[in-house]
Amino acid sequence: MTGSPPSLRVEAAGLAFQNPIILAAGTAGYGRELARVTALDRLGGMVTKAVSVEPRGGARPPRVAEFPGGMVNAIGLANPGLDAVRREHLPWLADHLRHARVLVNVVGNSIEDFATVVHGLTDRPGVAAFELNVSCPNVESGGTEFGLDPIVLAQLVRRVRAVSTRPLFVKLAPTLPDIAATARVAVSAGADGITVINTIPGLVIDVARRRPAVGFGTGGVSGAAVRPVGVLATWRVAQAVTVPVMGVGGVATVDDVLQYLLAGATLVGVGTAALQDPRLPERLVRGLARWCERSGVRGLGDVVGRLEWPS
Repeated sequence: MTGSPPSLRVEAAGLAFQNPIILAAGTAGYGRELARVTALDRLGGMVTKAVSVEPRGGARPPRVAEFPGGMVNAIGLANPGLDAVRREHLPWLADHLRHARVLVNVVGNSIEDFATVVHGLTDRPGVAAFELNVSCPNVESGGTEFGLDPIVLAQLVRRVRAVSTRPLFVKLAPTLPDIAATARVAVSAGADGITVINTIPGLVIDVARRRPAVGFGTGGVSGAAVRPVGVLATWRVAQAVTVPVMGVGGVATVDDVLQYLLAGATLVGVGTAALQDPRLPERLVRGLARWCERSGVRGLGDVVGRLEWPS
């Protein structure tokens, strides 16, 4: 007679997730796009594509270029805008997801943009939390990223905190001078969780054309090449704050998931690899359960943050 199967359940920001595997922002659209190829409700959750106040057309094509270590993308945060997401996309998610949690990724040109989007969606059924992409340029203050200025970042988080009781995850860029210190600023201002990392700026050149491979020129690097950066950022942030961390970047195998969990992540986002193979996240859930069973791990509390640092 065998015992009960290992539990993959985790809790983050007061929310229960049936497992830690999350579809990262921008890779799953608003859910409907993947419904025929991915069993979304078997995952821990998904982060929607970005939502801004007004619709955004995005960058000119081509928007994605692959290279041996991953890909570079310049989407330009294209999205249909707050009203369309509220009217068309979130109702579909509420109707189709019963177990997976939905986090809405939010972008803006100003602090008030973030507050407007969150206020406009906070009462929607099925919205579990928000993820604030503070790597956006603050247009009202000369284009500096919100996350680069601790004073502005704190103002942004406090302003959004004032319009919603839903959990707030703040997504940080790996290029910050001190990502742990920035995480502490966000948490002190009211963030309930931290997501690390966003993409890294990069340039892929089409040698035959002697031009950048994507239409915007530069883009965000993601995929296997950034995994060590993401794992290190996760470890640093998890050491600095007590709120849950969602680790994102280069996840394609169960070993990758475990690296993030050991570094201190409670949730693990899958992005580029899921674009290449939409059924991969489901396999990661099953593979993680098998690993736990083989390793005698009954719950992920025995894994999260259990990295043994060399003395």
